[in-house]
Amino acid sequence: MAIGHIFPATRLVTYPGPGIGACAFYLLAVLGMYILGISAYFHDSAACLLKDDHIIAAVQEERFTRKKNDDSFPEQSIKYCLREAGITLKDVGYVVFYEKPFLKFERLLETYFAFAPDGFVSFLKAMPVWITEKLFLKRNLRKALKNIDAEWNNELLFTTHHQSHAASAFYPSPFNDAVILTADGVGEWSTTSVAIGNKNDIKFVKEIRFPSSIGLLYSAFTYYLGFKVNVDEYKVMGLAPYGKPVYVDVILNNLIDLKDDGSFWLDMQYFNYCTGLTMTSSRFHELFGSKPRVQQQEITQFHMDIACSIQAVAEQVMLKIATALYKEYKLENLCMAGGVALNCVANGRILKESGFKNIWIQPAAGDAGGALGAAYAVYYQYLGNSRDETAHDKMQNALLGPHYNTADIKQQLISNGIAFKEPAPDDYYKTIARYIADGKVVGYFKGRMEFGPRALGARSIIADPRNADMQSILNQKIKFRESFRPFAPAILEEYAADFFETDVPSPYMLVVADVKPNCRLPLSNQDEQRSGFEKLKIVRSVIPAVTHVNNSARLQTVNKTLHPDFYNLINAFYELTNYPLLINTSFNRMDEPIVNTPVEALACFNQTGMDVLVLEDLIITKSSS
Repeated sequence: MAIGHIFPATRLVTYPGPGIGACAFYLLAVLGMYILGISAYFHDSAACLLKDDHIIAAVQEERFTRKKNDDSFPEQSIKYCLREAGITLKDVGYVVFYEKPFLKFERLLETYFAFAPDGFVSFLKAMPVWITEKLFLKRNLRKALKNIDAEWNNELLFTTHHQSHAASAFYPSPFNDAVILTADGVGEWSTTSVAIGNKNDIKFVKEIRFPSSIGLLYSAFTYYLGFKVNVDEYKVMGLAPYGKPVYVDVILNNLIDLKDDGSFWLDMQYFNYCTGLTMTSSRFHELFGSKPRVQQQEITQFHMDIACSIQAVAEQVMLKIATALYKEYKLENLCMAGGVALNCVANGRILKESGFKNIWIQPAAGDAGGALGAAYAVYYQYLGNSRDETAHDKMQNALLGPHYNTADIKQQLISNGIAFKEPAPDDYYKTIARYIADGKVVGYFKGRMEFGPRALGARSIIADPRNADMQSILNQKIKFRESFRPFAPAILEEYAADFFETDVPSPYMLVVADVKPNCRLPLSNQDEQRSGFEKLKIVRSVIPAVTHVNNSARLQTVNKTLHPDFYNLINAFYELTNYPLLINTSFNRMDEPIVNTPVEALACFNQTGMDVLVLEDLIITKSSS
């Protein structure tokens, strides 16, 4: 069978063995036995602590270093998790890394040999790092861990990349059995894998191998459109609705050979990521009649159409895979992880069209979540602990990071001469809701910081979704980012079906749903003729600030029991306006990590056009508010 097609997963192996990956750390406390999961040195470092299958803490290293997607050794994250648990590193019985470096090095060498003499420059750049650092990862990890605690000397284990992703998707889910679909760029060899989860066991059954990768295909177009690979793929998804899918056939007839079961093969003459220093080749550029867009170059209708086309192809691939898996295995539940699982538009289609009754997606679907999965894999597979089905998932709304108390914040504000208000408890949510209803933009800093890429109501910027100008205000004066970027609604769970075409919860903002027709507004003939970014001028619904140009929204549903604080705030706005939803976007500026500390929140507040800042129980306003 051609390289890239799905076939039995013969190379998926278990630990122990050496490994390497993207930065993330997780601690897991199991009946007095702590397990530290690690994913590091690729994209996003983090740490998490579980006790008896309960996550105690989880945080990404970028939140401490302020370097977005920081891939350095997550020392600060580990130290935070240890503090949160009240333990030292010597109390950790197992450390597990989420990838195997020797397998990855094997793939690297085989790829260079297969394409030789092409890629010689890339080979020369890669080899020194591998020879001096990555092949000795086990030694280097031990050294770094001993720098944290010289007395630590316990066992170091390794999973494979997709094993950790699959574990992160299945074990925290509320399902006792499920099909597990992982899709990303590439791990050691796997780019797409299928496993079956049953109670405490995961068995891999199929995989697609490098260089054929739906994640790398999407990243190639991210590069071609002038965005950052492994960072800005979501911009491509947001740009897609402004275009038309005019290049779908070009992609399907030239770049990818897609089969009915979703298996595929990429024609590598159009790509340069195997051996080069870019994602696309000159043949790719000739096919589409243009060189890659330079980052600051104007985005034209051509770029919008390219984005729309690759998004349509990605949806088609993922939907074909999911539909075929449902027909083959006849299970009701699907779990997903890997970077492609963050494509919430594709997820929405899978939910509606694949046949699966229930879908659960790991909120930290990227490599940070892989570290959590590595720790879970040790707990359930290596140690053989039993696993029971639960009513809710184990991620606790992803509110797993650092938290700060009002008394300390108040003292800091007083020391720095910063005026604040402290409403009575009965008036707290009402006061904030009034600001929002009056058109103010509020920075909301309350409780534990979110783990993963989404702000879910703890480190959020919130505003009124009824305000037709609010999308422009937030993009230009707060986030300082591209005008085309949409904003997500956070809605009380029980009212979601009143505004959106959905009948399932979406607590992690990982599924797109359409605004219901009765909430949409009729368009004039002039509006119907608008194209490109002119579509931004159209008021499409009664909640225009969260209605994308194709009448969709990336939905967050808020449960009263699972997320009481954010629920109470939205409910206060509902009681005031009769609208049970708010705009919810991450508390940061473009290309910055989500704020972690009150000091960072205050700095972001002062450097942007935000009107109101909530720091736990305290409220700060600017003079014009």
